[in-house]
Amino acid sequence: MVFLRKGVKMKALIFDSGALINLSMNGMLYVLKELKKNFDGKFLITEEVKYETVDRPIGIERFELGALQVQSLIDSGIIELPVALNVNVRELKKDTKLLFDTANRFLKVNGKWLHIVAEAEMSCLALSSVLKKRGIETMIAIDERTTRILCENPSNLGSLMSERLHQNIKIAGSNNGIFSEFRFIRSSELLYVAYKKNIIELKGKKVLEAVLLATKFKGSSISFEEINVLKKYG
Repeated sequence: MVFLRKGVKMKALIFDSGALINLSMNGMLYVLKELKKNFDGKFLITEEVKYETVDRPIGIERFELGALQVQSLIDSGIIELPVALNVNVRELKKDTKLLFDTANRFLKVNGKWLHIVAEAEMSCLALSSVLKKRGIETMIAIDERTTRILCENPSNLGSLMSERLHQNIKIAGSNNGIFSEFRFIRSSELLYVAYKKNIIELKGKKVLEAVLLATKFKGSSISFEEINVLKKYG
C-alpha cells in the first residue's frame, strides 16, 4: 500500500490479466482512473496482457463488454503499453521467454515438467525487471497464487501444487533466484486502497467487506483471515 503514496522516484504499477479481469467482472475498473490521479507513475500492461484482456475477448460475446472497458482505459491513457517508456520489445520478449521457460521447468510430475505459469504473467515480471534496471520502482498487480509463491516462497510450491492437483509433485529444477526481486499487490488490496481514499462509489459499513469478498470469489488469492485483517484497519 505504501507504493501508492506520492513520492519523488518514478514508479510503475504493472497489471496482469487476472487483476484486470477481476476488477472488470466486479464492475470496479472505474477506480483505476481515480487511483491514477494519486499515483506518480505509470499504469502499464504488456502486449501479452492486452491480448488476454482486449484482443482475444473482444471477439467473444460473453466477454466483449469487459474488453471494451479495458480498451477504454488504454485509449484514455490511464493504462499504457511499455512503448510509453521506450521499452525495447526484443529485450522484453527475451526476458519473458527466460522467465517462462525457467518457471515451467521447476516442478515435475510423473517424470514430466509441469506447466505452472502463463506467458502473460511472465511478461509482467519481465517488464518489472527491465524497468528496475532503469531505476524505476515497480509493483505487479496479480491475483494468481502460483506466481506469487514461485517468487516469494518457491520451496513451498511443490506441496501447494501437490495439494491442488492431488498428485505427487516434486521440485526438480532451479530458479537461480531470478524470481526473488518482484513485489506484488492483489486486486483486493487495490480496492482496499480505493476504499480508504473514498473512491468506491458505494457507501456504508458493509462495502469494504463486500468488495474484498467479491475479489476473492472472482479469483484473488486472498484468504478470509486476510480479509478480516483489512476490515479491521478499514
